[in-house]
Amino acid sequence: MKDFGRSDDPRVQAQLDRLGALTLREGRINLDTVRALFERLGNPQDRLPPVFHVAGTNGKGSTCAFLRAMLEADGKTVHATTSPHLVRYNERIRVAGKLIQDARLAELLEEVFDASEGLAPSFFEVTIAAAFTEFASVPADACVIEVGLGGRLDATNVLRPEVLAACGIAALGIDHERFLLAPEAGTPEEPIARIAFEKAGIAKPGVPLITQTYPPSAELEIERAAMTAGCPLSMRGRDWHVSTTTTGLHYADRHGELALPLPGLPGPHQTENTALAIAMLRHQDRVNVSRNAIAQGLRTAHWPARLQFLAPGPLTGNREIWLDGGHNPSAGEMLARHFAGQQVHLIIGMIEGKDPKALVGPLAEALESIHVVPVPSYDALPTESFGPDARAAENVPSALAALPNDGLPVLIAGSLYLAGEVLRLNQEIPD
Repeated sequence: MKDFGRSDDPRVQAQLDRLGALTLREGRINLDTVRALFERLGNPQDRLPPVFHVAGTNGKGSTCAFLRAMLEADGKTVHATTSPHLVRYNERIRVAGKLIQDARLAELLEEVFDASEGLAPSFFEVTIAAAFTEFASVPADACVIEVGLGGRLDATNVLRPEVLAACGIAALGIDHERFLLAPEAGTPEEPIARIAFEKAGIAKPGVPLITQTYPPSAELEIERAAMTAGCPLSMRGRDWHVSTTTTGLHYADRHGELALPLPGLPGPHQTENTALAIAMLRHQDRVNVSRNAIAQGLRTAHWPARLQFLAPGPLTGNREIWLDGGHNPSAGEMLARHFAGQQVHLIIGMIEGKDPKALVGPLAEALESIHVVPVPSYDALPTESFGPDARAAENVPSALAALPNDGLPVLIAGSLYLAGEVLRLNQEIPD
C-alpha cells in the first residue's frame, strides 16, 4: 500500500485513508470525470483569482516557487497547489500563503468525496477539486497552479481562459512514458515532440503562453498548439532572453531589460526557472509585479528537496549533505553539472520502473561511492541495478553511518518519496 501521508488529526487521517485507496483507472484519457466532479461542486475553477498555470518535465515546481515568491514580495496574497507532497499532504494546498490547516482539510476532502459518489475519481482529481474549492472561497490576488502530469489531460486543465493570467512550460524531457507516450491516434510519434504536445495542451485562447527553448520538433508542436488555441506565444531566444555572469542575471524582452541578482536556489538550472517565472509575469496584464519584487522573490524563493542543502540536524550532523528528488535524465544532467569537478558519495533509492542510469550515468565521474536504500512504502529498484560497485543499506541513516569521514559531500537522490523521508528524519518539515 502506498503512503499518501499520515496525520495526527483523526478526521484528516480518515480522509487520507480514502485518498490512499484511489488509483488512476487504466485507459482513461479524458477529463470527463473531473469536469463532472467540478460541476457537482459548483464549478469553483471558474471563480479563482488570476491563475499562473505551469507545466513541464523538470523545473515546473521551482518556477511555481519563484512565481509565488515574486508575487508575495510585491505584497500579493497567493494561493498555490503543487505536487507531490514531501512529508505532509497539506503541502499540496497553500491558501493565502499558508499551508491548509488540518480541520479545514478534513472538511474539504469530506465534501469532495461526498460530491464524487459514483464518479470514481483519481487521487489527484480529488486533490485538485479540494484545492480549487478552497481557492474559490478565500480571497487572494493570484493563484499559482502546477500541472500534475502532462498537461492536456491533467486535472488542472479544467481552467478556463477567463481565470488565467498566463501559462508557462518549463524544461522538457522524457518521463512518465507509460502515460505520456501511450499510443494515441493523431499525436506525434517522436517522443520529445509527443511530450511537447501533451504539455502544450494547457494553451488557452487569448492567454499568454510562455516557453523555454526546446529541440526543433518540440518547438514546432508548441507553435502548432498555440496557433490552434489562438493564444499569444512568447518563446525564449525569440521573444525573451536571459544570460548570467558569476554575479548576476540579465533578462530582456520587448518591455525592456532587468539586471538582477542570481537566484537564491542553488544550481545553474535555476536561472532558467527564474527566467521563465519572470517572463510569465512580464507577458501578462492581470497582475502587476514591480522590478524590486522580482529581484527580492528570486533571492528568497524556497523549494524543498530540489538540490536542497540540508541544515545540521538529527540525520545530517554537521556533514555536507545535498538532497534532490529528481529521477530522470534531465535531473541527472543537472546534478552532474552541480557536482562537476568534485567527488561525492551517492545515497540513492528509486522506485521500480525508473531508469537507474538516468542519475548514475551522468554522475559517473563524480561518484566516490554508491549506497542503495529502500524507498518507504514503494517497491524499489534492487542494489544490482546501480552497477557492480553499489552497496545495499537498510536505510538512509545506515548508509550515512557506512560512509568514511573523508570530508566529501553526500548526495541523497532518486525519488521525492525518499526525499520526504529524509526531511522528516532531519526535522526539516516543509511549511
